[in-house]
Amino acid sequence: MSKAITPRAQDYAQWYNDLVIKSGLADYSAVRGCMVIKPYGYALWENMQATLDQMFKETGHQNAYFPLFIPKSFLSREAAHVEGFAKECAVVTHYRLKTDPAGGGVIVDPDAALEEELIVRPTSETIIWNTYKNWIQSYRDLPILINQWANVVRWEMRTRLFLRTAEFLWQEGHTAHATAEEAMEEARRMLDVYTRFAQSFMALPVIQGVKSPAERFAGAVETFCIEALMQDGKALQAGTSHFLGQNFARAFDVQFLNKNNEQEYVWATSWGVSTRLIGALVMAHSDDDGLKLPPKLAPIQVIIIPVYKNDAQKAAVHAQALEILEQLKKAGFRVQYDDADHVRPGWKYAEYELKGVPLRLSLGEREIQQQQIEAVRRDTREKMYLPLDQLPEQVGRLLEHIQQEMFQQAKNFRDQHITSVNSWDEFLQVLDEPGGFVYAHWDGTAETETRIKELSRATIRCIPFPDQLPDDGPGKCILTGKPSERRVLFARAY
Repeated sequence: MSKAITPRAQDYAQWYNDLVIKSGLADYSAVRGCMVIKPYGYALWENMQATLDQMFKETGHQNAYFPLFIPKSFLSREAAHVEGFAKECAVVTHYRLKTDPAGGGVIVDPDAALEEELIVRPTSETIIWNTYKNWIQSYRDLPILINQWANVVRWEMRTRLFLRTAEFLWQEGHTAHATAEEAMEEARRMLDVYTRFAQSFMALPVIQGVKSPAERFAGAVETFCIEALMQDGKALQAGTSHFLGQNFARAFDVQFLNKNNEQEYVWATSWGVSTRLIGALVMAHSDDDGLKLPPKLAPIQVIIIPVYKNDAQKAAVHAQALEILEQLKKAGFRVQYDDADHVRPGWKYAEYELKGVPLRLSLGEREIQQQQIEAVRRDTREKMYLPLDQLPEQVGRLLEHIQQEMFQQAKNFRDQHITSVNSWDEFLQVLDEPGGFVYAHWDGTAETETRIKELSRATIRCIPFPDQLPDDGPGKCILTGKPSERRVLFARAY
């Protein structure tokens, strides 16, 4: 290997950090809790963003942008919302600096205090619904289907690159509807969009469900989610979609004249995914030698590496490699040719393995003579030879096969780590070994949910939809023995 990575079995958290940094996805910054997303990591985010953006637009949504700063009073209007975010808010109190008369650089100008403090956006429901009040008068103005690509700040105390940082990138959808049915349909539709993105593009199997009341988004009536499983047996919330009812419309007095000529409060949704999906990709697929990126999202889908012994071979290989490069680019692949001559091919092999490039093509004099090229898959390390006269078609089929197999491997792992239990001892045992999702009965009370979390560090990840996991009906709560309507999905989580 070009760069040593801590093995997963030795220290999973350190393996993850090593991989994110050494593969060039991100780095630590001078600002506590914040990260620098490096070009390779940002290229991965751009591919995610472009795919999701197209999916949003296909479902009728438009992009807009709202302010980064939110007046403090806005957060006070929706009680559950402010309570949910109060401890994570960064607050702007002044608008000017001045030179320190004592020679200590710059200081906050005490005469520049804001009349009202501003909150750095933790989420945008309040500023957006204050704006929607001016946009909505009649049912003819509905629905409003808006998405925003932005950064947000949530002042996290314990951070980890991509998974939990004080500032992160995301998209947040905010929609307004004339009826509860339309809003609920929208919330479920967007959950399906996230599911399709996770499974078809990230090769990440997910379970759809609804959050328990204790785990709902602050200010929501219902929170729907998709939950994924990482290789260490911990769950990761991969996307949420919220039915907000009329809570924010009431808080900001957003009413409309309905078809019966009556004033009514608007119905709302919000939904979002963030750069933590990059962390999910890393943890769901990668190994001790580096990243494994699904071809549909990989910044580089194919890397071409020349192999030669002398200048004569170099010239011939270079000419053929450039021809292959243009051929694959023309076919629409994200392909690069690494002709750097200050490092050996073996170093390049390890480097692109670390970066998770799905397909490596090696070209030397022998391959040119035989009119074929050596291909090595990153996911299985399988080596094969592809004919040059059919290369685009062969590469396309191979990348699609890699995409499908990565999903199937992750799904097999996930399915093998969903365990139904019927007792508290069994619950604790499975959480420790083998880990993963634990499917168990819960009596439906917040008190029991809190107690289970305190005793086991496991949370209710979701109450799965009926078509997601088979349920055997009523039973007894694993902790209290009280009646339970159905099983729910527990796990320790990120």
